[in-house]
Amino acid sequence: MGNKFICMSKKDSKNGGIGSRSKRGSMSKRKGLTEEELLHKQALAMAIQQHQLSQRFDNGSMSRRIGSTSSRRHATNLSDLSSNTNNKLVPEILEKMKTKKFVLVHGEGFGAWCWYKNIALLEESGLHPIALDLTGSGIDLTDVNNVNTLAEYSTPLIDFLQKLPEDEKVILVGHSTGGACVSYALEHLPQKISKAVYLCGTMISDGQRPFDVFAEELGSAEIFAPESKSLIYGNGKDNAPTGFMFEKQHMHGLYFNQSPAKDVALAMVSMRQIPLGPMLEKLSLSAENYGTGRRFYIQTLDDHALSPDVQEKLVRENPPEGVFKIKGSDHCPFFSKPQSLHKILLEIAQIP
Repeated sequence: MGNKFICMSKKDSKNGGIGSRSKRGSMSKRKGLTEEELLHKQALAMAIQQHQLSQRFDNGSMSRRIGSTSSRRHATNLSDLSSNTNNKLVPEILEKMKTKKFVLVHGEGFGAWCWYKNIALLEESGLHPIALDLTGSGIDLTDVNNVNTLAEYSTPLIDFLQKLPEDEKVILVGHSTGGACVSYALEHLPQKISKAVYLCGTMISDGQRPFDVFAEELGSAEIFAPESKSLIYGNGKDNAPTGFMFEKQHMHGLYFNQSPAKDVALAMVSMRQIPLGPMLEKLSLSAENYGTGRRFYIQTLDDHALSPDVQEKLVRENPPEGVFKIKGSDHCPFFSKPQSLHKILLEIAQIP
């Protein structure tokens, strides 16, 4: 099972909520932390503290939306969503929002921890963000070498959605390959998802694999060659690789070319290997389920892992209801442009 990283109101906290902490899940059964887990915990605590003290975000960043929902009626409200000092939504706007719960799904190698800036911003706005650890990610202790299918990888997300009250829906946000998990959820539980947001995500079509997007972008020569140090053979060299992990010298240039140094440091001690099975699985998406979902795409315009051209191709081949763009963002806008990302998420939440 996965873990949840939840920000709750003080009222919720009194009713048993844990505030802005990671729910330990299976980890609670262990008596102590390993050195690596302790390092991760300390790094995350330091990053959150630094964020709360400084609040040094990208207030001057530009973003815009194109597509069928890009009416002036929605776009002109962007600057009025929250005050400049505390990020709280105007009460009238908050009251009109039908869906206030955001479920944040990380991408390859990441975990619930990567959303810490936007969790804080969404909570300050009066909304209810929940970040999940997918199977074998974050502090979920499942052996990644045993995660072979997208169903297994997405289990924490599907379990969470199934346990929601019957009449409750969420806004689902998926980063990078987490977009495949969003699509999987749209196919299996469309009634629980008010809107699906792909953040520089793998918004692929029926019959495609999440890996196909990155294979086209990065090629399959050196990085994905059998002798590559990035491939992990959990079942021995004589069997197919079970996981993948970029070497650190590749990570910075691909993912973090605009991210603050403290966030890069957090990622370097927190990221885990990527299960290959789910990334190589062809999605089965139907018009009856996936096709009825309301999808939105957020493009990152200084992205070296999934270039703007590839993102534009995804949008063109599988058109969503609306498209937003974040200038100056690398592949991790929750690090490099959290304020711009926050404003877009608020705008999407407002769309009727």
